[in-house]
Amino acid sequence: MNVERLTKMAGAVRTGGKGSMRRKKKAVHKTTSTDDKRLQSTLKRIGVNAIPAIEEVNIFKDDVVIQFTNPKVQASIAANTWVVSGSPQTKKLQDILPGIINQLGPDNLENLRKLAEQFQMQAPAADGSAQEEDDDEVPVLVPGETFEAAAEGGEEAK
Repeated sequence: MNVERLTKMAGAVRTGGKGSMRRKKKAVHKTTSTDDKRLQSTLKRIGVNAIPAIEEVNIFKDDVVIQFTNPKVQASIAANTWVVSGSPQTKKLQDILPGIINQLGPDNLENLRKLAEQFQMQAPAADGSAQEEDDDEVPVLVPGETFEAAAEGGEEAK
């Protein structure tokens, strides 16, 4: 094959333009903003109002808390609708416990009791093991002896 013939064949190959085959179906480009616009229009129809100056929203589920910091909160009391939007964080109840005790309701008291029982079970086990370790490391002193004498006596016994 010669170079002229190759260039002629390469020129005949084309995509698009006059005489090329049409697309069989139209490419559909979806945007996520349409969902947001529909949601906002539905909320406007319900009649939600923005509630300013809310620093934190906590949603309690079993022993997990979904926490929103600086959320945008909207509410329609007539429609019994609350909208919380922002970035959520899922945390365990014991991780944020001291700061949210006043927010816990009667339905979360059972979870609080379970956590207290777990801490009480863990605390005696930790105390007992710490005392055993202390006994192994520090020799008991008898009046009239020094630390060096007690340490030498302990090494010979081993």
